[in-house]
Amino acid sequence: MQIEIVAVGKRMPDWVDQAFEDYQRRLAQGLKVKLNALEASRRTATVGAERGRIDESTRMLAAVPAGARVICLDEHGKNWSTQKLSTQLANWMGAGQPVSLLIGGADGMTEDCLQRADQVWSLSALTLPHPLVRVVVIEQLYRAWSMLKNLPYHRA
Repeated sequence: MQIEIVAVGKRMPDWVDQAFEDYQRRLAQGLKVKLNALEASRRTATVGAERGRIDESTRMLAAVPAGARVICLDEHGKNWSTQKLSTQLANWMGAGQPVSLLIGGADGMTEDCLQRADQVWSLSALTLPHPLVRVVVIEQLYRAWSMLKNLPYHRA
């Protein structure tokens, strides 16, 4: 099974890339997670936040492979516990179709993008910086996967 994280923003601090790659390596044993980082739209006097949001959402949806389950990360989505994510991951693995997790830019996603989603997931009621979201998502995928494999990583 493959999970692709489609995220707006290419240039991340070194600590983000290092943490992401660390969990990606850990998952390589049984779950392939790929990052597709898209360039953020430039905001100018003529290209405002809404136009940038439309451009980013359009490019994220275009990056989703045909037949993939789409999960949008959005503050208005459903909160999942780690146990719930583990159950979701088991369901995704059982379905055998690729999964695309979409992380929008600073201005979020369009309604069209959210409506295309099979599920909308909220990491927190807090507003999180986008670099941190990548790390939290892949760490939680690793935690959920380790629970399914009865590895000692999760100790709750």
